[in-house]
Amino acid sequence: MTARTTGLDDAPGRHRVGARLSAPHDDGASAPWADRLWTAVRAGDEYAAVDVVTDALATGLDPESVLLDVIGTVQHKVGIEWAANRMSVADEHVATAINDRVIAVLPARRPAAGRGRITVACVDQEWHALPARLVSETLRLRGWQVDYLGAQVPTAHLIGHVHRTGPDAVCLSGSLPTRLPLAHSAITAVQAAGTPVMAGGLAFGADGRYARLLGADAWAPDARAAGDRLAAGPPARPLPAHQAIDDLPHLGDQEYTLVAGSSTRLVRDTFERLEQHIPAMRDYSDEQRERTAEDIAHVVGFLTAALYVDADEIFTGFLVWTAEVLTARRVPARSLLPCLDLLEEQLHDFPRARRILDAGRSALAPCP
Repeated sequence: MTARTTGLDDAPGRHRVGARLSAPHDDGASAPWADRLWTAVRAGDEYAAVDVVTDALATGLDPESVLLDVIGTVQHKVGIEWAANRMSVADEHVATAINDRVIAVLPARRPAAGRGRITVACVDQEWHALPARLVSETLRLRGWQVDYLGAQVPTAHLIGHVHRTGPDAVCLSGSLPTRLPLAHSAITAVQAAGTPVMAGGLAFGADGRYARLLGADAWAPDARAAGDRLAAGPPARPLPAHQAIDDLPHLGDQEYTLVAGSSTRLVRDTFERLEQHIPAMRDYSDEQRERTAEDIAHVVGFLTAALYVDADEIFTGFLVWTAEVLTARRVPARSLLPCLDLLEEQLHDFPRARRILDAGRSALAPCP
């Protein structure tokens, strides 16, 4: 591995790693407005972006379509363009900020009588907040009273809010699979407070498999589906409190606990061994060294997430996505392989970790 202009935490996300926004609903009517908004966002012109949204509403495009098929579509394109190295991190941040601000142009509707109250929050340490914002605004447009708590909500504070406000359900958003252990803690804590949880976002799998595995009461693939699911009635009140190991019996082998607990040492030792393996690293600049260490930390983070849910595809999906990002930046994707080999040397006593690392090597085999 070598330096990149950004780290994965900076990425807006796409495909297997990033945040799912919403499936297009009325592409024919919305597409021209999405094109216009893209032009404004790409130019960094907030005023033009506001005009696009205002004009779309004035011509009769319904607010939900503007929200999801115009703003959401443009944000999805931002992720694609970043991954393809056609947008810088700064450009992506500007585009995301504009998309976030133009949502305020949409009409604010009072909650419908008797509709109910929903809390929408991101998992602790989850910074990808726009998908949760789209869910929140969709529910508001459909008449719910919504408490939108935003990015990276610590579980203890989420529970405090639940006790104070008594929502009918909590919608929990997670984009990166590395947040799944924290998501599991949040799900079980909210359920222990007697409130059902609907999970969403690609952290929980494209088909919601990890939402089910972690015991969520419901799952929605996107904002429209979340609104449709809640329109049928909030999920049933959860079963009595339970422990994480009740959902994930494989945690009894302690591999996740031990690997996660030693992650800092694993990153440090892997970096030092990689430096010996690739002498050119000794001439790296401070920024290159920092980025390489960040890359190793992401590899370890996704390995521990895969161990938590015992799912190779969490790790292999991350590696394939990373390979695409590296290739777009003219960095050989096979530069990831020495890191996997060095990690396996250090984790020789962990059979599940070795299995996941082997799957990662296989996934990278076709990469240049």
